[in-house]
Amino acid sequence: MDIRQALNELGATPSAISEKNRRDLDENGFTILPGIIDGEWLEALRTRFEEICAREGAAAGMEVHQEKGTRRLSDLVNKGEVFDRVYAHPQVLACIYHVIARDFKLSSLNARDALPGEGLQGLHADWGADYDGQFHVCNSIWLLDDFSLENGCTRLVPGTHKGQHPRNALKDASAPHPDEEYLVAPAGTVAVFNSHTWHGGTKNTSENLQRRAMHCYYTAREHKQQLNQREYLRHETFKRISQAARYILDVDVE
Repeated sequence: MDIRQALNELGATPSAISEKNRRDLDENGFTILPGIIDGEWLEALRTRFEEICAREGAAAGMEVHQEKGTRRLSDLVNKGEVFDRVYAHPQVLACIYHVIARDFKLSSLNARDALPGEGLQGLHADWGADYDGQFHVCNSIWLLDDFSLENGCTRLVPGTHKGQHPRNALKDASAPHPDEEYLVAPAGTVAVFNSHTWHGGTKNTSENLQRRAMHCYYTAREHKQQLNQREYLRHETFKRISQAARYILDVDVE
């Protein structure tokens, strides 16, 4: 199997996304996919999020990253069938392929909830170098709660995916940027963004609003994954998912 066959089997053909999606990714570095998560799936994802937080406690997120002032989860590929449709979603995969434009794989599937009074991130990129003529990583944010200016929505700076890394261009990455845009959108939305684009979470200034989201992150196949999917893969996960999904995870050893 190759990436084109895997994408075709999962329905991630070029027609899965619009010309506007492609133009937004090319020009701005991100695009919005409304209504990807239906109501029933959304409730199931929220329920599973809370179950994992309760079960893992202080260890939650440790497979990849823990962050003060947030609830973090990692390795969601192996923590419930409800997540199977996330990393194999056809519209999202079609966007990822448009950005990376070559063979790719899942890097990690994590989640983050910035607590009230917390969550501010400096503008950053998920690739550690200036643009070199090709894109190496692409991410997607799956909104499990409404994103608002009050609860710490993500900010992005359009057009920065083809320039310098923010650490080489900004004096203060935590400061507001004159061109930044805010991801204000209802739960169920998915935003796909070229991970070379400058972005970051804002502070949750509310008293009690949740800001749960999943980060489904992909990398060109020649690079290491953020979480080694073969190392963490559980037998029940491998048996449950399709060969095409195994290809996206880079765990099909046949």
